[in-house]
Amino acid sequence: MEDRQVIECDKDDIDVLRFMKMDVLGLGMLSCMKRGFDLLEAHKGIKLDLATIPAEDPRTYAMIRKADTLGTFQIESRAQMSMLPRIKPRTFYDLVIQVAIVRPGPIQGDMVHPYLRRREGKEPIVYPKPELEKVLGKTLSVPLFQEQAMRVAIECAGFTGMVANGYSPDFAEQTFKQLNGFGSYGFPESHAASFALIAYASSWLKCHHPDVFCAPLLNAQPMGFYAPAQIVRDAREHGVEVRPICINESRWDCALEPTTPERRFAVRLGLRYVRGLSNDHAAMILAVRGERAFTSVDDVRLRAVGPVSALERIAEADGFQPSLKLQRRQALWAIKALRDDTLPLFAAATAREDEVVREVQEPTVELRPMTAGGEVVEDYRHAGLTLRAHPVSFLRQDLAKRRIVTCVKAMGAKDGIWLETAGLVLVRQRPGSAKGVLFVTIEDETGAANLILWPTVFEKFRRVVLTAGMIAVKGPVQREGEVVHLIVQRVTDLRAFSPAGQGCPRCPNP
Repeated sequence: MEDRQVIECDKDDIDVLRFMKMDVLGLGMLSCMKRGFDLLEAHKGIKLDLATIPAEDPRTYAMIRKADTLGTFQIESRAQMSMLPRIKPRTFYDLVIQVAIVRPGPIQGDMVHPYLRRREGKEPIVYPKPELEKVLGKTLSVPLFQEQAMRVAIECAGFTGMVANGYSPDFAEQTFKQLNGFGSYGFPESHAASFALIAYASSWLKCHHPDVFCAPLLNAQPMGFYAPAQIVRDAREHGVEVRPICINESRWDCALEPTTPERRFAVRLGLRYVRGLSNDHAAMILAVRGERAFTSVDDVRLRAVGPVSALERIAEADGFQPSLKLQRRQALWAIKALRDDTLPLFAAATAREDEVVREVQEPTVELRPMTAGGEVVEDYRHAGLTLRAHPVSFLRQDLAKRRIVTCVKAMGAKDGIWLETAGLVLVRQRPGSAKGVLFVTIEDETGAANLILWPTVFEKFRRVVLTAGMIAVKGPVQREGEVVHLIVQRVTDLRAFSPAGQGCPRCPNP
């Protein structure tokens, strides 16, 4: 807007100055869902939006109850995944509760466990007076929403006191403690319902069209709790074919490509996942590619106006292999013979001159193939993910000798069993409401394992936990119904044991 000035200030400074603050939020998942619905209509002829998506779908709720929610909105965090098998959502209002209950307010107000006990029939639901049932009936006499807190204050306490209105001192004290928790952030019911709608819609799309769900989710990154590598792995576990970056097939964004069976599409990784490649340089390549595929590195260079470094970035991400059959090292070797030409008029002549020089002077070079582990490391380094074997699989033989079990075996063990498992670190979460407890998720070639580190253990192994990308952990298994954690007592840095001895692909200093 003309003549508009924008001044950036620290939020804490604004508090000190007593300025009014307003949050203007943009939800990345709304854009992601819009793109997903567009793809659904374009490729499968199904026209839907948030208002018309099939409601109360049993398959979707069954997936949610299993905590198979990676990538969905709001219910993908470790805390939410741990709560889903306990809440066991079967209706939309169950999802409203689910979204609202995993918040600092309800947690610090000690509302979570009473609600769960009452939902499971382990604790009676008590309404001392009819007006309380009117206010808290939908949430089993536990205030979970801001509107309920306000109505309890108005209808049950008259803004002065519950005891004066006939409630026992103990009950009034407990209620006040719960309502006081909302000072640490709780949801209005309307807010929770709006978020639950997006959570349900994203879950429905993942359940019924995982291919359509995967592509826009990759294009929306960074967003949510998980890296693209985990999104890709999860999609493949749901039967989605994911195809590599390709100089001839990839667009900037990840896109859908026809495959079999019918109505299922493959996801082609886009050039956006080539690290160091700018959008402008990718656009130059895509503009000249048109309907005629590139036939060689020289062909790309002749037709695409841009720096040689852009081609190097694509080669490092192995983007010349799928269609031109040039492995990473071969493509880089061919590109090294090129040079940046500032005048397109002389590009063809320069290319011919270089070709003659190579014919006369360059000997035939046999490049030694990279090891399988080395290829995986390079994939992570230059694309952030791999479609090859999982990094931990290269260590499995050595890990087995040390009696380190797979993540799936660890999560399937009996309650109380001590064991050691290992994997790449996916997520580290230390919620303010968790009193210093750190929640970690690791992954190997078999699946994921959920870890809990109590504050004393976290402090003891702090450096390794926060810096290592690949760790081994030992401790007892804790199983509460379908919720399973490993209570970590020891952490070991496994970076020295990574594929090909080249360092962990997820570590900051590989």
